[in-house]
Amino acid sequence: MAEKKHSILAVILGGGAGTRLYPLTLMRSKPAVPLGGKYRLVDIPISNCINSDVLRMFVLTQHNSASLNRHIATTYRFSQFSNGFVEILAAEQTPHNPQWFQGTADAVRQVLPHMSDWGIDTLLILSGDHLYRMDYRKFLARHFETDADVTVSVIPFPREAAEEFGLLKAEADGRIVEFREKPKGEALEEMRVDTSAFGLSAEEAERRPFLASMGIYVFKYDKLVKLLSHNESWVDFGREVIPAAIRSGHVQSFLFDGYWEDIGTISAFHAANLDMTSTLPKFNFFDTDAPIYTRARYLPPSKMNNCEVNNSIISDGCILNRAVINRSLIGLRTRIDFGAHIEDSYLMGADFYQSLEELDSDSQSGKPHIGIGEGAVIRNAIVDKNARIGAGVRLVNESGVRDAEAPDGSFYIRDRIIIVAKNATIADGTVV
Repeated sequence: MAEKKHSILAVILGGGAGTRLYPLTLMRSKPAVPLGGKYRLVDIPISNCINSDVLRMFVLTQHNSASLNRHIATTYRFSQFSNGFVEILAAEQTPHNPQWFQGTADAVRQVLPHMSDWGIDTLLILSGDHLYRMDYRKFLARHFETDADVTVSVIPFPREAAEEFGLLKAEADGRIVEFREKPKGEALEEMRVDTSAFGLSAEEAERRPFLASMGIYVFKYDKLVKLLSHNESWVDFGREVIPAAIRSGHVQSFLFDGYWEDIGTISAFHAANLDMTSTLPKFNFFDTDAPIYTRARYLPPSKMNNCEVNNSIISDGCILNRAVINRSLIGLRTRIDFGAHIEDSYLMGADFYQSLEELDSDSQSGKPHIGIGEGAVIRNAIVDKNARIGAGVRLVNESGVRDAEAPDGSFYIRDRIIIVAKNATIADGTVV
């Protein structure tokens, strides 16, 4: 008997206003936040889909979507002989839905009319702010083999990390029987699972006895439509839809045991990016079997004059002069002047080059150019795109302030990490 061919569509959830990543989300949606020097967060799930032969994708967003629209439109153009596409679906007010997206499930509910035309039977739901590499074909195969209504991707966690996530209780055959959102204390202990039944060694199962939801799901399309129409007040997958599916149907688990990081906070985002500079990073962009795609920019190679660079990533199109750079990411088109010292930082770079006339005009007016000025010291920081850091600036947070912001909004401190806002100017000699 021939194997049934399934019609699959992926939905990438762009998230809400991205308040935990503010001010990186001040002028852009969360999926459009720059990552790894030259990528954007949304490139991760899209690339995972392409590498898994899932070529039809909707990206749902409602906040600051202009730069995301531009990135998607200029990057993901499939052949006219392919039925593949990546399309933005922004929240829209209609006579039936006058509200903006109220949560993950509500976002999918509101765009169901756009999906019904594609004749799909399987919906793959992904998050737009996680860093991981997964072959979704294995995930989908598990879903089809078990004939589940819903399959949830889970990751084994130790106790100290588990209480920050939604936890699932599963039987030895993988069937999920209970879900709890961020349980604490005794409620947490009740969610312990023998994870050796899912392929972990006895030692690893003892260390990681909790199954955390990754916020990644496969649904039978008709089952999802029924769930979302059953109760219009259900707006979130984790809190409402998945528990309802467990009560009313067959919900399976798929164990993922690779690197996975929720980079929805400033500290997690900063740490994940800096880890990419390691000799053996947890997330490796140097993977020819499953590459991460992004916009092709055709920039010149970077130029470094008398620089000292250690454990760092230098993106395309940079000009660095007598700089010292340690454990840092230098983004596209970054210009760094004489004697600057960069450490444990992510400089996102610039969207464009300034002309010689513009550079001369800035110099004449005493305004810093886009990039890093002479003798600047930047430590434990994120410098957003097109920022102007003046000569002699010190961004070091020596007093260890945990959270603060400049009155003019030019910089912020979150989790002791300094963030210079996009397009901001930090005047010569400023000390933070």
